[in-house]
Amino acid sequence: MSDIVNKLWGFCHTLRHDGVDYGDYIEQLTYLLFLKMADEHEVHISDKYNWQSLIKLSGGDLMDHYTDMLRELAKEKGLLGEIFTQSQNRFSNPVSLKKLLGLIDEDEWTAMDVDVKGAAFEGLLEKAASEGKKGAGQYFTPRPLIQSMVRLMKPDPRGKKKFKMTDPACGTGGFLVASYEWLLKECKGALPREEIKRIREETYYGQELVPRPRRLALMNMFLHNVTPKIKLGDTIYSTPGTEKFDVVLTNPPFGTKGANQAPERDDFTVETSNKQLNFIQHVMSILEDGGRAAVVLPDNVLFEDKAGEVFEILMHDCNLHTILRLPRGTFTPYAQGVKANVIFFQKGLPTERVWIFDARSNVEGITKKDRPLTSKYFEEFEQCYGSDPNGRSKRTDHGETSRFRSYTMDEVKKRNFKLDITWLKDESLEDADNLPEPNELASEAITELEAVVDDLREILSMLENNGE
Repeated sequence: MSDIVNKLWGFCHTLRHDGVDYGDYIEQLTYLLFLKMADEHEVHISDKYNWQSLIKLSGGDLMDHYTDMLRELAKEKGLLGEIFTQSQNRFSNPVSLKKLLGLIDEDEWTAMDVDVKGAAFEGLLEKAASEGKKGAGQYFTPRPLIQSMVRLMKPDPRGKKKFKMTDPACGTGGFLVASYEWLLKECKGALPREEIKRIREETYYGQELVPRPRRLALMNMFLHNVTPKIKLGDTIYSTPGTEKFDVVLTNPPFGTKGANQAPERDDFTVETSNKQLNFIQHVMSILEDGGRAAVVLPDNVLFEDKAGEVFEILMHDCNLHTILRLPRGTFTPYAQGVKANVIFFQKGLPTERVWIFDARSNVEGITKKDRPLTSKYFEEFEQCYGSDPNGRSKRTDHGETSRFRSYTMDEVKKRNFKLDITWLKDESLEDADNLPEPNELASEAITELEAVVDDLREILSMLENNGE
C-alpha cells in the first residue's frame, strides 16, 4: 500500500513543475480514481464519459475530452454528480494527464481490501498536509487523535434503526472514515447483512464550508463503499436542518478567519463571534437527548471572554465529564504551536464533576520526524477514560501528582466556568536545555497574541454596535 502512495505522490512532485499544486493534484486524482473504480465495478457511466473513453486518447484530444467529461458528469444525479460538481481540468500538459492515467490503470483498486484503499487515499492526504499551508493542513486532523476519539466514543449504529453520527466541520472526512473503519473492526469486517444498506447510506453525515475538501470527503467515503450525506455550506451562519444526531465528532477550524460577527440563530443563547464557542453551541443544538460528543478546541477557547457563559450553559444542559489536554505539538506540522484539548460530553444530564487528563505537562512535544504523534500518546488516557463512551466508568483521582484529576461543579463555578485548569508543574519549561524549539515557542506566542487580538476585536465590535 505504501508503494502505491509513494508512486502517486512521487508523480505529484513532477506535476508541481507543471503548475499543479498538491491540493489540485489530489482533487484530480479523486476524479480519475472514481472513474477507474467505477469501471472495475462495472458501475454504469455513459460509454462516452467512462474510464475506457479516457485511456485510449492522448494529446489535445485527451485534454478536450477530459474537460468535457468533468462538465457532463457534474450534471449527473446522485453521488456521481456531487463528486464532479464544479470540477475543472487543472492539467495544462496532456503528457502529464496521460502519465497519471497510466499510473492509476496499473493497479486493480477494487481487488484491494477496503481498508487499504482508504489508507492509500489517507496517505496522500497526510503527505499533502505535511507540506504545510500549501497542502491540506487546514482540513486535516492527525489520524492517531481521530482514532483515539472514535475508540472512546464508540459510534456503533448496529441494532439502532435511526442512529446517525455527524461531523459539522468534516474537512476531508477523517472522523467519518475512522468511525466506519472502527465499526468494520468491531464487526470483524462483516456488517450485519440486514443492516448493511442502512448503515452505509443513512448513518454518516457532515457539513463543510469549502467545496474541495467536501469533494475529497465524498470520495474518501466512496472508497469505503459508503454514501454519506455531506452538506456544502457554513455550519455556524446557516440555519441548521431538523436532523438530530446520536454522536458528534469534530475538530472545528482554528482561528477566526471570516468570523467578524455573531450569527443570528435562535438556538444560540450566547452571542459571540468566536467560531469555536459557536460550534459548541451548534453541537448542543444538533445532539439527541442522550447523544454524546467529542470536540477539539484550542486552549484559548477554554478561557476566552465568553467561554464562561457558554460552558455554564453546556454544563447545565450536558454532562461535560472529561477534558483531555493534548500534547504540545499535536498538530505539527499542520498547525504548529497550537495547544489544544478535547472535550467530551453527553446531552441531557447536568455536569456534577469534570475529569481532566493532562497529557501535556512533562511530555516531550510532538515533532514531525523524531517524535511523531502515535497511539501510544493516548494509551494512558484511554485507560483512565474507561469503556463507557458516556464517561460513566469508575474513575480514581490519585491527587496532585497524577495526570487524571476531577473537579466538582462548585470548584468550576469559583473559576467562573473557565476550564483552563492545570495542577502539574511542567518542569520541561524550566529546563533551559529542554525548551521547545524557537519556532515552536514563536508559533505559540503568535497563537496567544491572536487570541488577545480576537478578544479586542469582539470588544471593538460591541462598542461600535452600542454607538449605533
